[in-house]
Amino acid sequence: MRRLAACFALVVTPLTLAAQRAPRAFTHADTLRGSNGPGRAWWDAVFYDLHVAISPSDSSIRGYNAITYRVLAPAKEMQIDLQVPLEVDSIVQDRQRLQFRRDGNAFFVALTAPQATGARKTVTVHYRGKPRAASRPPWDGGFIWQRDSLGNRWIATANEGLGASVWWPNKDYLADEPDSQRIAITVPDSMTDVSNGRLRSTKHNADGTTTFEWFVTEPINNYDVEVNAGRYAHFADEYQGERGKLTLDFWPLAYHVDTAKIQFKQVKPMLKCFEHWFGPYPWYKDGYKLIEAPHLGMEHQSGVAYGNHFKNGYSGRDLSGTGWGMKWDFIIVHESAHEWWGNNLTDKDAADMWIHESFANYAEGLFAECQDGKQAGAEYMIGSRRNIKNDGPIIGTYGVNSEGSGDVYYKGGNMLHTIRQLINDDEKWRGILRGLQSTFWHQTVTGAQVQAYMNAHAGVDLTKVFQQYLTTPNIPVLEYKVAGSTLSYRWADVVPGFAMPVRAGVGDTSSFTLLHPSEAWKAFPKPVSATDSLKVDPNFLVNAKSVNR
Repeated sequence: MRRLAACFALVVTPLTLAAQRAPRAFTHADTLRGSNGPGRAWWDAVFYDLHVAISPSDSSIRGYNAITYRVLAPAKEMQIDLQVPLEVDSIVQDRQRLQFRRDGNAFFVALTAPQATGARKTVTVHYRGKPRAASRPPWDGGFIWQRDSLGNRWIATANEGLGASVWWPNKDYLADEPDSQRIAITVPDSMTDVSNGRLRSTKHNADGTTTFEWFVTEPINNYDVEVNAGRYAHFADEYQGERGKLTLDFWPLAYHVDTAKIQFKQVKPMLKCFEHWFGPYPWYKDGYKLIEAPHLGMEHQSGVAYGNHFKNGYSGRDLSGTGWGMKWDFIIVHESAHEWWGNNLTDKDAADMWIHESFANYAEGLFAECQDGKQAGAEYMIGSRRNIKNDGPIIGTYGVNSEGSGDVYYKGGNMLHTIRQLINDDEKWRGILRGLQSTFWHQTVTGAQVQAYMNAHAGVDLTKVFQQYLTTPNIPVLEYKVAGSTLSYRWADVVPGFAMPVRAGVGDTSSFTLLHPSEAWKAFPKPVSATDSLKVDPNFLVNAKSVNR
């Protein structure tokens, strides 16, 4: 959710060439970061054993990550990512120190032991330094060094997009997730660390520090791995869900515990709604945690970071402008939706971030529907369109860790709301959402896979719909003109062959007619008067425009 704050006050404006973002020039470093290059393609991450000691006094860290991997093909050189200014002290395999060279944020390790196809091997990277500090977390991410309102140290990480390698060495490539992970964080005795998964042990060390060992038993995308260290309190509950008992653990700052016990009651209705629409919560083995954080929030798997100050809405504002968004806590709802869309289904490439953010935005509307009915959910989605910028394609550039337009949220979510209208069968639509989750359970996926699944199960051809909304900056325009008693209409500003059905009407639009426009003019099936205008069902993300002049 890195870009939400920058988007909340934007309004829809007609697209001009000046409004479109200038193309970005990609670099060698972008390719190393975003592609499955020769130093990555031959190995599959199986297990990360991460140990990090944090020194708040000088904002430094020191530790190691033992990377267990499966050899997919013989190789002699391995790419491991760690961002400047962090430094590697040594890299070891089979008790032998290995030679390596640095290329920006990537280290290329010369392997000496045989790498036989199918073998499991471990390489351990020891590192240290002062990680990049987040200047505006979570959007400008990194390590967060803050103090709470009582002056106590409060530390966290938030690095979606930027990458996990901003603070620990790994294969910083979205398409490869380890099957499980240990996260052992050492902090001063006065602090408690809360990370992903379940707490296995707490060890008090002789030097005045404590090591908290957390363990994630299921696949995890690397940017979700988190540190949250502060003066925390803890309370627990449980939820009886689709797969039985789900443990709920809440970690507010100690002086917020009473407030948190009230605000966090929203978790259970959220889980009930999302399990209904999307299927079972994906991480029963690792539980559900909500952790107060010194930034707005992030979808860290099984440990959602929360910084909405115990307010409903988005920091006390309704992003939809309808009032519905003030009835629940935006961060609890949006970030928890990512447990399904982003964490269970993870995009293989940042260019397909719509899989995460469009569905999470749409989930907000579904939660409004769960709480206050279908009309409320529709109004929330329609109202959120005021944040659409139309400044570029939603899909970014592949292979260079490049996300597309910020419209990945509101425009992408409203694309899904529009597709629901095209299917016009809520149970079928619910089956598609749940089917995506079950078919790609705990997997990384491409946008093409998601589109193909939806196409195969929708009963309507969505190919051009996806092409229009995801790959162009334009919202379809339904042009119309009146001559005598005949109103004619057609699609404009659309990809070739776009023929999406749409509900529209003239005069009293309490009931709409399903039209089948194309790029050629067609006649409205009823006579009209010269003063009539064509109105589109607002549930469709479509602009209507008279071209009589």
